[in-house]
Amino acid sequence: MSLLRTFSSEVTVVKSDVFQRVLAGFPAGIQMAFAYGSGVFQQTGTDMSKNMLDFVFVVDHPEEWHRENIDRNSKHYSFLKRLGPKTVTKIQDRYGAGIYFNTLVPFEQRLIKYGVIGTDVLISDLMNWDSLYVSGRLHKPVKIVKKPHSARLIQALHTNLCSAVHASLLLLPETFTENDLYTTITGLSYSGDFRMKFGEDKGKVSKIVAPNFPYFNKLYKPILDDTMYLKYNDHINRFIHYQNEVTRFYHLNHIPRVVVEELLAIRKKSFPNIYPDVEDIVRSTALDSDCAKYVSESISNIVNKSSWSQSIKSILTAGVRKSIRYSWSKVKKMLKGMKSKADSK
Repeated sequence: MSLLRTFSSEVTVVKSDVFQRVLAGFPAGIQMAFAYGSGVFQQTGTDMSKNMLDFVFVVDHPEEWHRENIDRNSKHYSFLKRLGPKTVTKIQDRYGAGIYFNTLVPFEQRLIKYGVIGTDVLISDLMNWDSLYVSGRLHKPVKIVKKPHSARLIQALHTNLCSAVHASLLLLPETFTENDLYTTITGLSYSGDFRMKFGEDKGKVSKIVAPNFPYFNKLYKPILDDTMYLKYNDHINRFIHYQNEVTRFYHLNHIPRVVVEELLAIRKKSFPNIYPDVEDIVRSTALDSDCAKYVSESISNIVNKSSWSQSIKSILTAGVRKSIRYSWSKVKKMLKGMKSKADSK
């Protein structure tokens, strides 16, 4: 089976008119487009019809694309458009998570938000987890509005899902449910995100997983079936994954490069007089009973850095008024989630 067909079997391709109408309003040159979030996938306790539609556009030539989009959709941009497409692209690529968002854009009877990311930047994040910002969104079900045709991108998308499984198996106990697995995978890109402490609904992860279980199963079942040292026990309806130095070493050798680099930095703090290389770190971490703690901290460090830098960048890309309006909508969701939790007790 080709990589394109393999990836296509792991996602739901949307042919809904609304998504195609959104796409029609933007310049050509989009390599891939996907929609995500509570306006696209049901989340427990939310009304999808009232939520903003979120998109990511993957483009091969960001500067050229922004030039055309500023001409066509100038009102989408903040004051940064006055600095020209070259500067917009530099801000996109060099700061935050390598993505440029325009938010609270009116479309028909609702609002949309869209992020623009370069194909090469996305591939690097998918393969290495440079920021876990867009790659983390792609751990969860998305609706493909435009299918990718780049073999490199398709391979990177699949690798990203495999990496999510390997990382999660390092964090989970020896036996766990399918729900535990998908909850752990979903939580990877939220761990360390300062917005989860203030500005996001604390129950967001479970609200994503519960109503979208079939989509997660479609994404991950082919990968789980091929994962070594993992078995599903039909009698107890749980996965069995023996935790020992062999299995840990296997998964550590399949997690992204930046996670391993963070592991190296963490272990150097603990042992400042020892200068191990990457191979030593992987081997020693596999032997350590606290392996899950170190992996969790490494992933949290990546997410924390990108969440702060991307949020600061978003103030510039959205403009102050839109930033306040958007942030307030997030806070209201958080307060609503807290109230629902309190009422259920």
